[in-house]
Amino acid sequence: MAKQPKINEQKHQSRMQKLKDKVDERIANAQQEKGLLIVITGNGKGKTTSGFGTVLRAVGHGLSASVVQFIKGDWDCGERNILEKCGVNFTVMATGFTWDTQDKTTDIAAAEKAWQVSERLLKDKTINVVLLDELTYMIAYKYLNLGTVIQAINNRPTHQHVIITGRGCHRQLIELADTVSEVQPIKHAFDSGIKAQQGIDY
Repeated sequence: MAKQPKINEQKHQSRMQKLKDKVDERIANAQQEKGLLIVITGNGKGKTTSGFGTVLRAVGHGLSASVVQFIKGDWDCGERNILEKCGVNFTVMATGFTWDTQDKTTDIAAAEKAWQVSERLLKDKTINVVLLDELTYMIAYKYLNLGTVIQAINNRPTHQHVIITGRGCHRQLIELADTVSEVQPIKHAFDSGIKAQQGIDY
């Protein structure tokens, strides 16, 4: 058994106190309250999962939330199954992936219909959190107008939080956001021929 290095308690305590002082100072300086725009982008797995996790956290604190899912089809969704029981309203574009439909006109019409719901949510003062899942694709494919999306986000109620997920988020949305997280892939089971697992991947 390897010998454990001797711990200098005084040095450790000093380092931890300095760290605590820095953290406490940042907390003390962060006093502004506002509705946040959060972007979760990147090529890795977990963007939608993170968005749903935030929605669940909000609901757990008694906040109201609504979800609009772009791109996604009408297949079973574990998060929707539980969140709808908690009073979270879902709107699902339900056309599936664009490479499945291969019909740009239909996809644009479906995107615009889902966006009309999104605009109503972004005007509703009673909704604390709005998740716009996979919205980034709608901008990248030019199914929705970037300026229209930005205007709706800027004009939302001041307390309302908005979460946008999806790959390749437009730089203007990234610049507008208060918090941006980029999820990067290291390994993915699908690349090894392992199919999507219920309860883990959907």
